[in-house]
Amino acid sequence: MNVVVNGEKYTFDKTLSLKELIEALGVNPKSVVVELNRNVVAKEDFDSTYLKDEDKLEIVHFVGGG
Repeated sequence: MNVVVNGEKYTFDKTLSLKELIEALGVNPKSVVVELNRNVVAKEDFDSTYLKDEDKLEIVHFVGGG
C-alpha cells in the first residue's frame, strides 16, 4: 500500500488504520490534526479509519512553548 504523507511517499506491506500509521511515523496521535484526502478526521475515528492505496494525508503537529 502506498500513501503520501505531507508530500512524501510511504510504502507499507499491509493495510493500516490511521492510528497505526501515525504511530509507525513516531508521532503522538494526541498532538496532531490529520487531513485525509482533504477531509479532517476526528481523533476518535483514528482507530476505525483504514487507509487505501494512494491516499493523501497531511499531518499537522501542535507545538507548545512560550
